[in-house]
Amino acid sequence: MSQPTIAVSVGDVNGVGVEIALKAHEEIAEICHPVYCINKNILQKASALLHVSIPDDFTLYEVAGDFAVQPGKVDAKSGLYAYDSFMAAVHLCEEKKTKAVVTLPIHKEAWMQAGLEYKGHTDLLRKHFDKEAIMMLGCHKMYVALFTEHIPLKDVAKNIKYKKLKQFFLDMHNAIPKAPVAVLGLNPHAGDNGVLGHEELIITKAIKSANKKIGFERFVGPIVPDVAFAPYCRNNYNYFVAMYHDQGLAPLKALYFDESVNISLNLPIIRTSVDHGTAFDIAYKNEAKTLSYINAVQAALEFIKAEESIPSN
Repeated sequence: MSQPTIAVSVGDVNGVGVEIALKAHEEIAEICHPVYCINKNILQKASALLHVSIPDDFTLYEVAGDFAVQPGKVDAKSGLYAYDSFMAAVHLCEEKKTKAVVTLPIHKEAWMQAGLEYKGHTDLLRKHFDKEAIMMLGCHKMYVALFTEHIPLKDVAKNIKYKKLKQFFLDMHNAIPKAPVAVLGLNPHAGDNGVLGHEELIITKAIKSANKKIGFERFVGPIVPDVAFAPYCRNNYNYFVAMYHDQGLAPLKALYFDESVNISLNLPIIRTSVDHGTAFDIAYKNEAKTLSYINAVQAALEFIKAEESIPSN
């Protein structure tokens, strides 16, 4: 059987993305056929700064653009190129020329300087496909899905709405293996029955309604946030839902920083990503680690395999 083809968007070329792609290529090429969305001119500039050669089997998909690579610098041109690389990868997947998209890190400020309105890959995918993409991060040891993502902390509570939360649960149910999912409360002590907040009443209602529609107790909670990631709880649950970004990602990254990946659920394409940023502080110093990228590719391959195993009607 031929290896699946995967489109790789290179992220912000002023960061560690190109280094990771080059460093991990030999290992990645053993399990899939990667197509890197970057043109030869920019790739050569980046590889020269890294003092590494470009592998002979490094397949490129031409993404127009030409500018100076500036290690560790926030730049509108590199921000726009990261966007163009990502959209090229998405289009390849939409056109069935590749099986999945794997993304290397972008810099959100560079996107803003480039005049892009999106807060990141997931936000862009939501608008592009008009679908409520779910951001789930983690590794096989623990996955955390985020109900709210890149919004100010002061706005989280007012975004916890029954209908939206119930639909989130139903969408997540349809996108992951059948395993129990622990749902975190928002407030300390999960509200202490209303003493410390009332959002848990909404969360409880959404859990019960979603479980009723699903037909079994898929979602459990709300669980007290400060004990949800204790070892005894993690022994019982592999999947978690956090109400806001840092509530879920602080413990995840403390436990599995180098291993974690970012997975977009509830979309018509398969998209996975590294779970780290552009690391401008070590850009072009040959210090970047590749484990998260390798895991992202492997996660994409697992989703491809699962999708292909579903019988067609």
